[in-house]
Amino acid sequence: MAGEAVSVEQQVREEELIERVVASFEATTDPRLKQIMQAAVRHLHAFLREVRLTEAEWNVGLDFLTAVGHITDDRRQEFILLSDTLGASMQTIAINNEASADATEATVFGPFFVEDSPQVALGGDIAGGASGQPCWVEGSVHDTDGRPVGGARIEVWEADEDGLYDVQYDDNRTAGRAHLFSAEDGTFRFWSVTPTPYPIPHDGPVGRMLAATGRSPMRASHLHFMVSADGRRTLVTHIFVRGDEFLSSDSVFGVKDSLVKEYVEQPAGTSTPDGRDVGNQTWSRVRFDIVLAPDDV
Repeated sequence: MAGEAVSVEQQVREEELIERVVASFEATTDPRLKQIMQAAVRHLHAFLREVRLTEAEWNVGLDFLTAVGHITDDRRQEFILLSDTLGASMQTIAINNEASADATEATVFGPFFVEDSPQVALGGDIAGGASGQPCWVEGSVHDTDGRPVGGARIEVWEADEDGLYDVQYDDNRTAGRAHLFSAEDGTFRFWSVTPTPYPIPHDGPVGRMLAATGRSPMRASHLHFMVSADGRRTLVTHIFVRGDEFLSSDSVFGVKDSLVKEYVEQPAGTSTPDGRDVGNQTWSRVRFDIVLAPDDV
């Protein structure tokens, strides 16, 4: 068991096994694959030896991963949830998005992005019928030299006020997601709904893991962005609502201070920037200025 002294003879036996497994990948012709597989073996065995894992515990782990695979389908990606909740997604993002001047920070992709979202014009409404308080989002896209980036593709997606994405419904709706392109001067604007906190899907094995370890499944309120342009590194990020109670305990470790923005609520009857009639209800507005790093960073 963990903490118990391990005899020299036992240590030698375990290390010999590691050497044999690592050596089994020596004939791998792809040098990067060889590096990854041998490092994975070393780290996996180091974990097994550090905690002195029992056979019963190993079987529990295998059952858990099997359950993660069984619940994963075209609409639900439990392996992404697992990666996110273990911080592996954010660590990979940190490694692959090195700081570049004042470039906007990246964060987790999440499991709810969908290809081929509808296009909206500048000032259009991405909500598509999603429930929630109307929210006016505006900003600009620049490079790290301060030059505006026109024609940048801006993908946006979010949950509705009930904390559900369109793909979590059974009626094949498309709502709370769209893409648009920045204007020649780099500016963009659109209507959405004010983000609200919601739990990641926690009715499966990842949810049971969180419950067993006393962790909350809640995500801080956020709006997803993916921004791409020629010659620039594609940015996957989102913005968070200042004052949200889950900023310090986001279940996927996605919050960064630079991405927390002020969503300013407007009283009912306040004129909107584009003259849209939102009825006798409150609405909010937020600004997000995006800086794209060069793609060779």
